[in-house]
Amino acid sequence: MDRPELQLQSFDVIRFASYRTACKLRFLQKYTNLHLIDIWNVIEAFRENGLNTLDPQNEISVSKLETLISSLYHNLNKRLPIAQHVPVESKASVLLNWLLSAYCGADCGKIRVFSIKVALAIMCAGKIVDKLRYIFSQISDGAGQLIHWKSASFVKDLLALPAAVFESPSFHYRDGLETELFPLNNRITVNDFIATLIIEPGPPCLVWLLLLQKLASVEAVVHNTICSACNKENFTGFRYRCQRCKDYSMCQDCFWVGRVSGEHKNDHEVKEYSNFKSPSKKKLNSIRKSFRCYPENPNQALPRFPEHPEKTLNLSHIVPPSPLPAHNGFMGQNGMMGMDCISSLDGKSLGISMDSTMSRNCLSSDEEHKLIARYAAKLAQEDSASTAQQCQQDSPILGMDGARRQREIIAELENKNKEIMKEIQRLRRQEETDIEGGGQFDGGLMNELRALRQRKGELEGHLGALQDSRRHLMSQLEGLMRMLKSHQVSSPRSSPNSSPRSARSPPINQQIQQHGEFE
Repeated sequence: MDRPELQLQSFDVIRFASYRTACKLRFLQKYTNLHLIDIWNVIEAFRENGLNTLDPQNEISVSKLETLISSLYHNLNKRLPIAQHVPVESKASVLLNWLLSAYCGADCGKIRVFSIKVALAIMCAGKIVDKLRYIFSQISDGAGQLIHWKSASFVKDLLALPAAVFESPSFHYRDGLETELFPLNNRITVNDFIATLIIEPGPPCLVWLLLLQKLASVEAVVHNTICSACNKENFTGFRYRCQRCKDYSMCQDCFWVGRVSGEHKNDHEVKEYSNFKSPSKKKLNSIRKSFRCYPENPNQALPRFPEHPEKTLNLSHIVPPSPLPAHNGFMGQNGMMGMDCISSLDGKSLGISMDSTMSRNCLSSDEEHKLIARYAAKLAQEDSASTAQQCQQDSPILGMDGARRQREIIAELENKNKEIMKEIQRLRRQEETDIEGGGQFDGGLMNELRALRQRKGELEGHLGALQDSRRHLMSQLEGLMRMLKSHQVSSPRSSPNSSPRSARSPPINQQIQQHGEFE
């Protein structure tokens, strides 16, 4: 993205540097289709390309960066209908050149991993809170506290984004800026980090960051009124209302460039609106608030996150799953944005996070089978006095054997996945060596890589079948638990082997759901 192309969009006529910067970055975001790729898709791409195992301060080659960017767009096309597919080569080329111009001004041919993560995390779609949580995971220690020397790298890489759209005179890095944001003597947790950056008005050097998020949210907002400066009806975006002139409203285009009419002046105080309410609704809401004693402008509290990272499983041997196509936007099977919860973000714990549904099922199946086996063992120890209870004990024992067999099969599949991952990494290293050495691709290597990917798909299908079997087993065990509880309630005495704790246990699917969400 060069200067002439940005000049064609007439962004330089905007009077305010923060809005001008945000508009330029928003244009770049939509031009490269990053507004269709959310933060969780970006994290998944980092994991698929092995960036989660690299130190953030390490550097990677341009060819590796190009592979990462291409995978982002290929995975995006798998989630979009065919008619909405984006041209991978052209979009990847624009994004690649822009990142290199932002972080590799000296044509060094290398780019830091952390710079890539900051740039893509900020420029992609998603909530600003989720983006900052992910970035904090890259610059914090095991105790969940900010590493101050890494905060300087974060601020530099963040302010490289305005500089990449030629706004460095207004927003640039200076020595000691990170200590003004995050004092050295303070203990900075993830909640402090987020609050410092997004609570309005925010640091002057980062006001464009919140505006970038707001621009994306107000683009579809329609104001059912007329702009007093240009007479445009039902305009979209921000609306500005003068606090001195009566019933004087302006669209964002007029306010940003200073276009006025009548007695209104540019030095008049105005108020910014990101939604529209008719005057009648305003009066009705004010009457309701006065009766119910509502505050006029209630402050929305920021969400709180666990300050200490939780332990996560070692997932390095799992082959990354391929995204499943969903031709209805980003919606997945459960109505979520093609994602589900797992226990880590790019290899570091941030409490509850998101990943693909297939990924979560593959990662947590062994732990869930352990939980199923534990419940089956409890059921096997129940009272054997009556014939009904004895019949109820036989089925859990069979379920425990089935769960044990499924665990063995999953362990075998994971070992095969581990071997395939090692082979894929070897082929990728061989491919990078061929590219850097200027050699030709070996057809045998490419055929071998395709065969491995086909085998990977077969293993994922097998794992999916096992998950269906697991869910069927869970439903059976849950039904047995309900039968046992109802029998204990109707029985006049308790069995010597039954424990009060097992009688009070919640349904098995509830505990498994909690186990999968918070582990």
